[in-house]
Amino acid sequence: MPTTPTTPATRVQQSLFQLAALIVIVAGMKLASEIVVPFFLAIFIAVVAGGPIGWLEQRKVPLWLAILLVLSALVVAFAGLGALIGQSVTQFLAQLDFYQHRVAELSHAALRLLSRIGVQFDGGALADYLNPGEIMQLVGATLRGFGGVLSNGFLILLTVVFMLLEAASFPQKLRQTLRDPEHSLPHFERFTSTVNRYMAIKTSISLVMGVIVALLLMLLGVDFPLLWGLLTFLLNYVPNIGGIIAAVPPVLLALIQLGTGTALIAAGGILAVHMVLGNWLEPRYMGHGLGLSTLVVFLSLVFWGWVLGPVGMLLSVPLTMTVKIALEVNPTTHWLAVLLGQPDESVEPVSPPETNATHDGQE
Repeated sequence: MPTTPTTPATRVQQSLFQLAALIVIVAGMKLASEIVVPFFLAIFIAVVAGGPIGWLEQRKVPLWLAILLVLSALVVAFAGLGALIGQSVTQFLAQLDFYQHRVAELSHAALRLLSRIGVQFDGGALADYLNPGEIMQLVGATLRGFGGVLSNGFLILLTVVFMLLEAASFPQKLRQTLRDPEHSLPHFERFTSTVNRYMAIKTSISLVMGVIVALLLMLLGVDFPLLWGLLTFLLNYVPNIGGIIAAVPPVLLALIQLGTGTALIAAGGILAVHMVLGNWLEPRYMGHGLGLSTLVVFLSLVFWGWVLGPVGMLLSVPLTMTVKIALEVNPTTHWLAVLLGQPDESVEPVSPPETNATHDGQE
């Protein structure tokens, strides 16, 4: 049967239907966030765990034993994460009076300094802005969001196990379902290898960065160094913005607890860690092709945080990067991946062709 030619009106209708379907999908994800968030987190953990499992398999470790070893490490990590968050919140509440006293001292010192240079400021307003109780409510709300996800830890780990077991046979199933596997499978293999490489490099550098920050704050005597190291590890998945967000709480706590000198040392040390590992070492191993523009990072942070909550903000960049890699491996959507990424300075812009008028003028 002859095919019906596609008219501009038909293309507009198809675009509107696709946009409506996307809106319905996003609305469904937001309404079902209690189910979607653990599932996305399980996918994220399974991708991260795939690297160590592959490393163990290369050393002749059976698949079931490799999964068991990695799963045991994940159980220990989940238990330690829950204990660390709970202990940190308890200790913070126990020292809340001390922090309030220190904030009052610093605010009075700042007001005296401002008055000496002729600037008048309302001390009551400053105390309201620097109220540790208000800050604790914000921190507690964020931690409760992560704690709600950790309460589903058994379900998440069980889902991870089944995903890891299914990963070995999934390429064969995909080959059987595709109409043209010889053409489609190379795109899928490139997509999976690129995602695994991105997650492996990002996780390794984030882990090293978190450990260094925790050790630095521990040497300086700042409270809760492990919590701030964990925060650095998690927020390093959000480039550009994540490092700033992760550095603010420990620097402020160092200022309140130990004074201006220690706060400046902590800020300088954390900045140096991010400059060396985040801005020099990570792009060197990652490559410029696995970057996102700053605007896309910010918009993805807002969008996924609105759809999935605090965990969505954590997974915003990995999710957006997965979409970018999927667009990049398909030649028809490669231009979208270029728009989402950073400009490649090694590629020279295409110069416009010379017109006939130019040739005529030269003649």
